[in-house]
This record gives sequence, structure tokens and C-alpha cells, in this order.
Amino acid sequence: MRKTVRRLALAALLTAWIVPALANPSAWQREWPDTDFTRTSVAWSEILSGGPPKDGIPAIDDPKFRPASEITQIGGREPVITVEIGGERKAYPLSILMWHEIVNDEVGGVPVAVTFCPLCNSSVVFDRRVNGKVLDFGTTGKLRNSDLVMYDRQTESWWQQFLGEAIVGKMLGTRLKMIPVRIESFARFKERGGGQVLVPSRGGLRDYGRNPYAGYDSRSRPYPFFKGTLPEDIPPLARVVVVGKEAFSLQLLREKGRIEKGDLVLTCEKGQASALDAGLIAEGRDIGNVVVQRKTPAGLVDSVHAVSFAFAFHSFRPDGKIHTTWPPA
Repeated sequence: MRKTVRRLALAALLTAWIVPALANPSAWQREWPDTDFTRTSVAWSEILSGGPPKDGIPAIDDPKFRPASEITQIGGREPVITVEIGGERKAYPLSILMWHEIVNDEVGGVPVAVTFCPLCNSSVVFDRRVNGKVLDFGTTGKLRNSDLVMYDRQTESWWQQFLGEAIVGKMLGTRLKMIPVRIESFARFKERGGGQVLVPSRGGLRDYGRNPYAGYDSRSRPYPFFKGTLPEDIPPLARVVVVGKEAFSLQLLREKGRIEKGDLVLTCEKGQASALDAGLIAEGRDIGNVVVQRKTPAGLVDSVHAVSFAFAFHSFRPDGKIHTTWPPA
């Protein structure tokens, strides 16, 4: 079963590379009859097929959890997305999100979409409430700048995961609110008090714990899904800590340990495995645990950020600044 899943995943990737889908809404209308293709903010040529069809990468809509103290199948260095709202704390292992990319859930009474795009290494959590309505999200099977294009099931509008912005359909231009999270090792999550941990609903559905993109973050270029320009002063697949329209080289932060800019405080400590390095996530090289906070009268509070590949930040924030030295030259 696991070998079959891996072969199918590889076949989908190769098919997408060799026979790219036509960038034409008329070719998508049959699969997307409820999407308003007359409304878009991007060129159709920028949207490519990632291989799988609509919902071919299935979002998790009925997530199951167990207390961290009961979890034995996740290594201490394995990365999890930690969400804490209203005193409730949950962890979403990248070993599961690698195969599903979206979890529709609720934390502390807030409906959230926990998302992970492996191709740009972007973990972002959104509030699913828009104009008083709660949206549910799924995967389109499409990519733009190698980033996941999601859709909401209520209007079938298409959303850019990196930005949380609707780029096609009735919701065009609407932005989802991003929620502060931590991408940290499972061991650190437990050390900070633990909480509930997402577990597979059906254990054999995917090869959880395995990285189907082995060696990806050591490549000199993104996969051929990416058609944009690459940053000049940093390797395209170098990780950067994204805070709004600024980004900080993760290597720089690892060397410094701590960077302060205004009320912004970034720190990094060793102990987290890369999810996109070794064939087994638990064996990935150490990339460190990043924490991004802001100073307030009450003390430091977690701030919205993402740890993504440099090419993704460069694509979606072309006027943004990537800091590779500190203090700035």
C-alpha cells in the first residue's frame, strides 16, 4: 500500500512536469462549475496543475486528537504547527499535513484552517470566518509560484495559501486573518505544556512520517512547477523567516541566535528536523526552532510569521526585503 501511494505521487509529479495543464479557465469549467472565472487578479498562465485533481490531496475535515503524553509515533525532533487560542493548545504534525495540506478545525472556539505547502515550505494558519460566515477549505490541485491554491467550499473561490488572499471567484480580493503560531519540534511542544495532537483518522491512508520530497530543500532550484524569477542574494530554497514584507535568513538567525528590530524579537534554538530533507522526517537535518514575538507592555507575545523558502517570499513579496546580514549593511 505504501509503495503504491509513493508511486502514484511520483507519477502525478512527473505528469505535471511533462504535460502541464492548459492555463485556461474554459478547460477548468467542467471540474469547477460554481467558480466565477470572470473574476481574477492574476494571469491564468501563472496557475499550473500540480498533478492531483480537485481534492486529490484530501483536506482533513473531521480531525482526531490525542493528548501529547500518549503519542509515541512522533519523534522528538519532528516539526509540528502549534496553535494556541483561548487557553486551548493543539499541535498539527507536518508528517500528517505533508499528505493533506489543510486541516479544517476549531481551536479555543475559533474556526481555523491549518495549512502547509510542502513546495514552498509555508505553514500558515487562518481564521476561517469571513463576513460572519465560516468557510471550509480544500485543495484545488493547482499551484501558483509553486504555492498551494486552496478553494472554499461555500463559493468555490480560489485562494493563495502564502497570502491568504482570494485570487479567483466571488471572494476575489478578500483576505483571511492569519493567526500567530509556532512551528516547533514535538519535544518543545511537550516541554511547553503539551496539549492535543492531531493523529491520523485512518492510519494506513498515507505513508505518515515519510517525506515524499526527499532532498528537496537541498536543491539549487525549485521543482519545474515554478516559473517565476529567483532571488539574487540568497539561494532559492534557503529558509527565511517572513514577517510581513520583511524576511530574515534562517541561517543568519541561527548564527545570531537572537535578532531585534523595533518591537520585533526573533530567536532560534536547535532541535527541529527539516521536514523536506531525509526520506524519514524524523531523520532530517537540524534547522532549529524559530520563535517570533513582539514586545508589549504585558511582555513578549507571539507574532504572525512564516518560515518559508526564499523563492516564495521573493515571488509574493517582490518589493520585500530579505535580510542576510545583521545589523543591516
